Amino acid sequence: MRFILGRDLEGGRIEVWEGDITDADVDAIVNPANSLGIMGGGVAYAIKKKGGAEIEKEAMRKAPIPVGSAIATTAGKLKARYVVHAPTMERPAGRTSLDKVKRAVRAALNVAEDVGAESIAFPGMGTGVGGLKAEEAAAVIVSTVVEFLRGSRNVRRVLLVGFTPDLVEAFSKALEET
Repeated sequence: MRFILGRDLEGGRIEVWEGDITDADVDAIVNPANSLGIMGGGVAYAIKKKGGAEIEKEAMRKAPIPVGSAIATTAGKLKARYVVHAPTMERPAGRTSLDKVKRAVRAALNVAEDVGAESIAFPGMGTGVGGLKAEEAAAVIVSTVVEFLRGSRNVRRVLLVGFTPDLVEAFSKALEET
């Protein structure tokens, strides 16, 4: 992973990184899940492939996970201690909306707070199969994180990890405009 940009804000720090979220050295990484806990594609599949099938098995045992809520599972073989599954859609490979992304980001941050995580990494929530434009999703993600950090008890560092150059650019632009 490669550091791109960082910004200290009230309550914590937001950083933009380019790379694979499964390599993030944080307490928790976020899976933009579906409500069923199935990890069949995109970021979810990458997490399962590198971290192990036990992540998906635990998520499916805790399902259904409504959009707007989130759960924490083991992170298996990943550097992180937890994977926070925050659904942006009800079924695998479904479309999503900016409102669902906002609710998922907030739910993921709340779960991270509850498990005592000080650092958490987000991918481009809703920008893959969810069908959202990177710029729009990044703006919602950043504004939700900024608002959350102001009152956070535990979470102090949030990484926004872009796997593609356009997502890195979108995260960077959104953070610069904050």
